[in-house]
Amino acid sequence: MRTSFWLLLLANVILFALIQRGWAWRDGATVQAQPGLHEEKIRLLDDTQVVPVTPVVKSRTPASSPPAVTHPPASNPPLLPAISSPIATGANAQICLEWGDFSGAELKPATAALSVMQLGNKLDKRQVDQVIRYWVYIPPLKNKAAIQQKVAQLKARGIEEYFIVPDADPWRNAISLGVFKTQEAAQNFLDVLRTKDVRSARVGARVGKQKATIFILNGVSPATEARLASLKKDFPGSELKKVPCAH
Repeated sequence: MRTSFWLLLLANVILFALIQRGWAWRDGATVQAQPGLHEEKIRLLDDTQVVPVTPVVKSRTPASSPPAVTHPPASNPPLLPAISSPIATGANAQICLEWGDFSGAELKPATAALSVMQLGNKLDKRQVDQVIRYWVYIPPLKNKAAIQQKVAQLKARGIEEYFIVPDADPWRNAISLGVFKTQEAAQNFLDVLRTKDVRSARVGARVGKQKATIFILNGVSPATEARLASLKKDFPGSELKKVPCAH
């Protein structure tokens, strides 16, 4: 009994010595023990030096969910090139007009009205032979003094366009205030003279020819056409019409 005690003690002493030298047995194999910690090298970190660790969560697809099927994106139809129309419409449309015929008393105010519109090179004019069928006139006066008195009265009423007829009888010393192609146009002009207190003028038939002016408007806008249509009301004997544009 005493011998067993000493043998066990000796075994413990040998085991303790091996452990002190860094060796131990695990599962029947000899392993080296972990080295001791060096306390003098341990350093605590403050809050600013701590890096948070984000846990990685792996998504799990339920076994019952069918696998996702992806379809290729539908191909878009090819874009067709834009085709610009050569026909101008709306506010961009170009309009060509003729306005006439003007002669005698109507030519000067019509020219002034167009000048106010400042059409520049869009405005042109041409001369034509006008067949005279009707005229507005003051009957022949007795002498030169009577003519001068009547002319002064006309100017006082704002009538600046007139023509003293030099022909032989029966129209010698008559004062022509305007010539027209239609009786209606002549009558409308006479009505205007009545508003200016010209009482001695009248409408008559007369056959003849004279030079007249037609205004040509090239490439104007619809707004300009509307202004001319409104302006035409002040010239009842005139005609405003569209014509093909020259290219």
